[in-house]
Order: sequence, then C-alpha cells, then structure tokens
Amino acid sequence: MTTSAADLDTGFHSVCVFCGSSPGANDAYRAQARELGEALATRSLRLVYGGGNVGLMGVVADAALAAGGEVVGVIPQQLVAREVAHMGLSDLRVVQSMHERKALMAELASGFVALPGGLGTLEEFFEIWTWAQLGLHRKPYALLNTAGFFDPLITFLDRLVAERFVRPEHRDVLLVDSEPGRLLDRLAHHQLPLVTKWLDRAAT
Repeated sequence: MTTSAADLDTGFHSVCVFCGSSPGANDAYRAQARELGEALATRSLRLVYGGGNVGLMGVVADAALAAGGEVVGVIPQQLVAREVAHMGLSDLRVVQSMHERKALMAELASGFVALPGGLGTLEEFFEIWTWAQLGLHRKPYALLNTAGFFDPLITFLDRLVAERFVRPEHRDVLLVDSEPGRLLDRLAHHQLPLVTKWLDRAAT
C-alpha cells in the first residue's frame, strides 16, 4: 500500500538521499535508485540530494522528476563542474562548502536514506547518525541494502555494539530494507527514542 505525505501526521514531507556519484559495478544499484526516485514521487515526498547529474545521484533525481516529483539539489560551488550539477531540478542550491551542503540538506529533510556509494556517502550518513546520537535531531535514517551492499557494514555495526562503543538502542533505530517503497513507508512512520549517548565514566 502506498502512503502519501498527506496521509501522515508526523510532518514527514521530504527525504534526503545519500548515494554515489558513480553508478557502481552492479546494475541493481541503478535499478533500485530509479525505483526509489519513483517511489518518492508517488508518495509526494520531496527528494533532497547532492545536486549532481552523474552516477546514482543522477539516476534517483531523474527518476523522481520523470514521475512528477519535486527534487532539491544542494551542491558546493567547487563541485558544480566535477559532479556535473543537475540543471533540470525543481530547485538547485549552490553553497560555498561541504559543511554548508550537509547542514542545508539536513535542514530540508524529514528523514535520510543511504544508497550504495563511496566514502562521501558513508561520511554524510554517519554524520547524520552521529547528530541523532548526540540529540541534535530526531529524524529517522535508513540504509537501502541493495543486493546486500551494506551487509559487511551491518556486521561491523553489530561488532561496535558488542564491543560497547555503540549502545544497542542507537543501533536498533537504524532502519535497513532491500525494497525502496517499503523502506520509505517504514521511514515515514519511524520514531526515534530519546536515548543519551553512551558514556562509561568508570572506564574513563
């Protein structure tokens, strides 16, 4: 069942997507990026992303636009040429730094999804997760686990919990799904608990 933004009472209206500026080695990455873009549009959810016209970034943006969705891109001036800024968006915002880019994307979004990507994708996603852990926001976040891409990362996250570097409550709020539409529906209804950061004073 498809849930539109109008059906929600949580103020959930937009999703920030972190993903690769390259398409990756598996065609499934493109296919699910396209499916996610279409699912966002059909749910009347605005796409917020890094503003590029290449790789998975371009795929998810083009799919959302083709399905009638609203797409906001945020890109630093120094990356306009390198990531080939998408000039066909509903709204393209050129900022001065990566810090400004991440802050604005976070401000515009109601939730966050990471698709397959490289170091930049992981850095952006983990910063958002860290902000939530520190209580700076209570917006939900998720991994779209296309073709098991994030399986090794999920295993490592569980190791962090076992080694008492991450509280189980912080690990448990991370949503993981392999189906784009279902993930968006879960994200729209997901509420983050109030959990303080783990600080073991006896070990400091």
